[in-house]
Amino acid sequence: MDVSVFGTGYVGLVQAAALADVGHRVLCIDIDEHKIEQLQKAVPPIQEPGLSAMIDDNLRDGRLSFSTQASDAVIHGQLIFITVGTPPDEDGSADLRHVLAVVREIAQHMQDDRTLVIKSTVPVGTAAKVTESAREELKQQGKGHLAIRVVSNPEFFKEGSAVNDCIRPDRIIVGTEDEKAREQLAELYAPFCRSRDKLIFMDNRSAELTKYAANAMLATRISLMNELANLAELVGADIESVRKGIGSDTRIGYHFIYPGCGFGGSCLPKDLRALLHTGSSNGFPMRLLKTVQEVNEDQRQVLFRKLQKHYTAGLVGKSIALWGLAFKPNTDDMREAPSRYLMEALWREGATVRAFDPDAMSECRRLYGYRDDLVLCATRDDTVQDADALVICTEWKAFRVVDFELLARKLRDRLIIDGRNLYSPQQVAAAGLDYVGIGLPYLAPLGGAP
Repeated sequence: MDVSVFGTGYVGLVQAAALADVGHRVLCIDIDEHKIEQLQKAVPPIQEPGLSAMIDDNLRDGRLSFSTQASDAVIHGQLIFITVGTPPDEDGSADLRHVLAVVREIAQHMQDDRTLVIKSTVPVGTAAKVTESAREELKQQGKGHLAIRVVSNPEFFKEGSAVNDCIRPDRIIVGTEDEKAREQLAELYAPFCRSRDKLIFMDNRSAELTKYAANAMLATRISLMNELANLAELVGADIESVRKGIGSDTRIGYHFIYPGCGFGGSCLPKDLRALLHTGSSNGFPMRLLKTVQEVNEDQRQVLFRKLQKHYTAGLVGKSIALWGLAFKPNTDDMREAPSRYLMEALWREGATVRAFDPDAMSECRRLYGYRDDLVLCATRDDTVQDADALVICTEWKAFRVVDFELLARKLRDRLIIDGRNLYSPQQVAAAGLDYVGIGLPYLAPLGGAP
């Protein structure tokens, strides 16, 4: 099929590459000329495993192309995906200006019937607004006889594994009540349903709510586990044992029950705020989700509070090594990352940060620039040179196996605060280090506290 994609951000680029990879002819449009020039060289603007190679392969084979000309995309695509951003407004609601602007532009260039596929994360009722906006524009252009079908097709990609999530989806949600659109989406996604039918058809509003409901459920699991971890510390329990105990229950499972230093990224915090706004605007305060949000906001400070508890005399002049800047592994995304809340709190207290991340160093520099209290190190081991303590914010594989005896020699205060519970407290304590995890009982270092 001939497919056009408006927007070459995270969602649009991954979806376009995956569709091209199964044989569809995909044209991507973006107003950013530099980004398009780079994409034409198979250089994506994001870090995502496997994406660059997939773009390169499909560019070379002619199934994937990039342009800045909206008219070309409207002529090309039987199906036109809308994947532009929906940033949060001050009240937490999703800003639909970019979506509606693209819809009007598509209508201006339409010469035949078209199906619009909304892939952007949008609040309930957006498909109706898009339909109304498109029809108004068509009428103004004297093209009111043309049909425009609007489909809600939310994405469920996880940063760091988005390519795999796209080509091997758990499910494909399609919101439409139009039979022609249903047939088109079934044909489009047929290559992704060979092992089993993953398509779930429903109405537009239900599809729109499904996206927010999924992220709200995940956010709730994370915040609940963090609450239990904080309680475990107070009562002397081991949250890792608790996690294994409840995860073995098939009704619960192990996904998203890992305690940590709070969730971040571009999806869960933003979608939670948008869903809360939807509830509020409909006179329905969502008390549970409000608490989930409050728990997460508080948990973002847990690493700093643990440092404060250890350094009762204050953090002025302290040098803190930090492993992990991205909000999760396999991405360079630092949006609402726990590392940011920790670093900014440390700087306010007069401490210096020595940081390393396998992918997010450039993003950190872009966000914070050059400053005397931020040292970006070439390797993870460089961070602990001349550092007083080590804090782990992101569970990268590169941090899983370490020489604790070396860390005991390097860290002046022999302290590790682990925001992801990567290590065995017994092993760390045996090396003579103070180890503080999330929801773990404290073990004194071998030979007593240093």
